[in-house]
Amino acid sequence: MDRSVKGERLCGGLVSGILLFSFTMGPRQCQVCIEALSKYKCPSCYLPYCSLVCYKKHKELPCVKPQPLEVIATAVSESLVEKTLVVDERSEVLQKFQLEAIASSSEIRDSLNDKALQDLICRIDSSSNAKDELDKAMAEEAFRLFTDKVVFYVASAQPL
Repeated sequence: MDRSVKGERLCGGLVSGILLFSFTMGPRQCQVCIEALSKYKCPSCYLPYCSLVCYKKHKELPCVKPQPLEVIATAVSESLVEKTLVVDERSEVLQKFQLEAIASSSEIRDSLNDKALQDLICRIDSSSNAKDELDKAMAEEAFRLFTDKVVFYVASAQPL
């Protein structure tokens, strides 16, 4: 697939709703009282807890067993939709070195941690009329500042 003319929709409820938990070896803090070290974990959701009191408190709310990563990965890949991009001029397509300049910028990566900016980008990407959504987003100062940073890194990028 030629990535310069095709893209994938990466945003959506499934992707944004996935939570991944990282467990380390050794004792963990009780996630119910947040005071003691956990000795046990819930058989349904694997939440660490320290005592019967904390277990009963945890069970007041329903919990579910987390899906294996293979199931999550399959669901994510099934939710990706291929989207053809219409490019008027080949010069409008960024080159690999320009994309690498954007990806290697800590300033841009830091900006992308902003939830509001992520939501705007997802709204543009998943819209049936991306141009209109982009025009609306450009009315917001935070988005304009972000696009200015991207343009700066693209313009200053040098081929290897």
